[in-house]
Amino acid sequence: MLIFLALMFFGVAAAQTPRMMYGDATGASGMPFSKDPYVVNFKGRYLMYYSMWKLKDSNDPHSGKFLAIGIAQSSNLNDWKKVGEMLPEGPYEKKGLGAPGALIRDGKVHLFYQTYGNDAKDAICHAVSDDGIHFIRDASNPIFHPKKSAWTNGRAIDADVYFFNGKYFLYFATRDTAGRIQKLGVATAPANTDFSRKDWTQASHDAILAPQLDWEGQCIEAPSIIAHKGKLFMFYAGNYNNHPQQIGVAVSRDGISWERISRSPFLSNGKPGEWNESESGHPDIFEDSDGKTYLFFQGNKDNGKTFYLSNVRVYWKRKFPYLKSAAKR
Repeated sequence: MLIFLALMFFGVAAAQTPRMMYGDATGASGMPFSKDPYVVNFKGRYLMYYSMWKLKDSNDPHSGKFLAIGIAQSSNLNDWKKVGEMLPEGPYEKKGLGAPGALIRDGKVHLFYQTYGNDAKDAICHAVSDDGIHFIRDASNPIFHPKKSAWTNGRAIDADVYFFNGKYFLYFATRDTAGRIQKLGVATAPANTDFSRKDWTQASHDAILAPQLDWEGQCIEAPSIIAHKGKLFMFYAGNYNNHPQQIGVAVSRDGISWERISRSPFLSNGKPGEWNESESGHPDIFEDSDGKTYLFFQGNKDNGKTFYLSNVRVYWKRKFPYLKSAAKR
């Protein structure tokens, strides 16, 4: 309750006008469609990884589609240009891959992503790159999925890996045994890990965050983590796509036990007619080298026929995040 009151004291302002709207129109539909953003600052440029659709046969618009990862670069977080793609390889990725998360270690980009289209068998994979565009797969892929139990069907998607208190935390979304309720779990690996399958240990035998509030519907997914003042903050997506999906925030001292900072969304979907009327979802909280933080997210106004990526600046007051209204910027 104290967390709720603290947030109410200084308020979460109305969402700002977005800094950018990026939509990749090179995919299967020929319309802008970019989801699941993740941004890193790497070797003097920003790289953004995202999910996109690709045609099975680029010459046949009726050939069907699969999910892949697009890569764009920017010098200012606002203007983006596509520079690459990561397409399925191997039997475990044959139906697609997506929802990328990334971290920089020892001058390399480590990408964590999910297989796609396998329902309860979807799992987290790992790849590494010297340039942030061309990746080498981990020989142990898929590297993680939870053990089937009373709280999970064994699925793992939407990975975010974060180093905290001397170890790596892998946050993921999974579903209940009936495959209806989406919720979050966590695994850990030691500081000297190579991120391969052998190093990950499931750290909780129950969901660390599951839908409870009306606006969260039957889904919490897309965890994105940032450390601030000795605590971890998780920006997460509540509700399934276009129901509408909106963004909430939770806080933790140990990376495993989490508490929401508000009963209301941190970032809501737009008003009727606005570009994100159908949702503001799948967050990525990005901290730049100057300490400024930005919330990247996906949105659309046509119930998912298109998807665009955008970002807003996130500010901090009394150890909690907030947004400034457009009028106060």
